[in-house]
Amino acid sequence: MTRENHLVLGATGRTGRRITARLRLHGTPVRAASRSSRLRFDWSEPDGWNTVLRDVEVAYVVPPPVPGPVHEFVVRAAAAGVQRLVLLSGRGADSWGGSAFGRHMRSAEEAVRGSSLGWTVLRASNFAQNFDEDVFHAPLVAGTLALPAGEVPEPFVDVEDLADAAVAVMTEGTRHAGRVYELSGPRSLTFAEAVALISRASGRPLRYRRITRDEYVSSLTGQGLSRHDADDIAAMFALMESGLLSGTTDELASVLGRAPRTFEEYVVRAAAAGAWDER
Repeated sequence: MTRENHLVLGATGRTGRRITARLRLHGTPVRAASRSSRLRFDWSEPDGWNTVLRDVEVAYVVPPPVPGPVHEFVVRAAAAGVQRLVLLSGRGADSWGGSAFGRHMRSAEEAVRGSSLGWTVLRASNFAQNFDEDVFHAPLVAGTLALPAGEVPEPFVDVEDLADAAVAVMTEGTRHAGRVYELSGPRSLTFAEAVALISRASGRPLRYRRITRDEYVSSLTGQGLSRHDADDIAAMFALMESGLLSGTTDELASVLGRAPRTFEEYVVRAAAAGAWDER
């Protein structure tokens, strides 16, 4: 049996489904795995990991929301003969200091970078698609996005670009081995500026309102999140307010061989698809 399988974990998620489709289009053998895929992968069920890892050469890894499991996964991957790991992480993870945010990502990086396998880490800024596929979407559709973010800008990265970068790293042999890529969009915007662009493109009077951390945590727990998860998300905004992650990098362009997509390009696509239409 040829060892050409490219494993994509979280294959039904925002990055995984895009990466899987691209690999298939390129004719690359893909093993798509997630909790809801035909081939099931669950971080809380390690008994099933060996089946998923069999005859895999390269694996794309989205870490679970808790520290720890990636360490055992790396051991299993090495034993199964996996050659390379591509890990999704957060922008500037080694500069977060004592922040409560992202401990699971730092744990995953420790596991991957400390292994004997070839590895590449993709550290991404906040996704532009958070505004239409994730936590910011419902409040925007309702008319107001309220967050504990002020005037410090964020270089939102387009998930389409991230998927292109992941495919390049997975399919270009060892060219990217041992690299940590800090991936950002081409310019930084405040959340107020981002919402204003979305409002213009969608034709709706959407607005941004800044709230306190405590108000945000209460809002998240009121939506059903645990206090732990709400505190973790709030810690991300505190980290962003420090300004450590507000600048742009040219590393995405370096991997892609082209300029990354702008936030305006993302907004036009999503607005044309009706992402922010009134429900």
